[in-house]
Amino acid sequence: MDSIKYKAAFLSVTFFLFAFLLGEIFTSTAKKESKELTEYEMLMGESEPKASIPSPSQVFAHAWQELKDPFYDAGPNDKGIGIQVLYSLGRVLFGYFLAIIVAVPLGFLIGMSPLMQKALDPYIQILKPISPLAWMPLALFIIKDSAWSAIFVIFICSIWPILINTAFGVARVKKDWLNVSKTLELSNLQTAFKIILPAAAPTIFTGLRISIGISWLVIVAAEMLVGGTGVGYYVWNEWNNLDLASVIFSVLIIGLVGMMLDYLIGSIGKRFQYAD
Repeated sequence: MDSIKYKAAFLSVTFFLFAFLLGEIFTSTAKKESKELTEYEMLMGESEPKASIPSPSQVFAHAWQELKDPFYDAGPNDKGIGIQVLYSLGRVLFGYFLAIIVAVPLGFLIGMSPLMQKALDPYIQILKPISPLAWMPLALFIIKDSAWSAIFVIFICSIWPILINTAFGVARVKKDWLNVSKTLELSNLQTAFKIILPAAAPTIFTGLRISIGISWLVIVAAEMLVGGTGVGYYVWNEWNNLDLASVIFSVLIIGLVGMMLDYLIGSIGKRFQYAD
């Protein structure tokens, strides 16, 4: 097993170095092929500097400058990447935990009651595929606050994986285990917490992992629309400034934070594995 880990680490480093070298070659070649503007092009208003794809070394140099002081605050539209990430995380976790509070009990109800499952399934199937961006204008119109609108969109989009996986896990609990709870004369509440919840926990945490990924994806798009603060706004603002090194750096940060959130939920879920 250790040899596989070492080989995998070696391959990962090799892939990274290959991609880094390829990026350096590509960007340097593109810069050499770019020509200076002619007098005609300058007269036609093309004298403004154009953005070019930064090399990997330029991106890492920019990342170093940003990470040296990630929490600086120089005004409403000039904040460090650390502050932007914290704003986004706050919105994501607020909407995410709201979704958990609603989806887990409702999932239990659906999983334990075939009647409720049949009654609510049409609404779930209609609302589940709606794009997050389709909810944003409606949320802004009703709530009239960009931050709370983003939280609402996270809530409404992350609730479905938790709800569906909870209902599925509860419905799949073995009948023998439920019969044991009846033999022991456990109350419905005791059965839910001592029998059903541990048995359905792996499936519930699968839904939680899916939802945290959706939440993080949605917040970036929502913040691009509403502006103000957050990593989505940071990406959009740097793009408007034609600072592609900042855009690539922020994209990497978004991926890194999303990976950490998924790993955190997955690590917690492993503690609730239920043996057959």
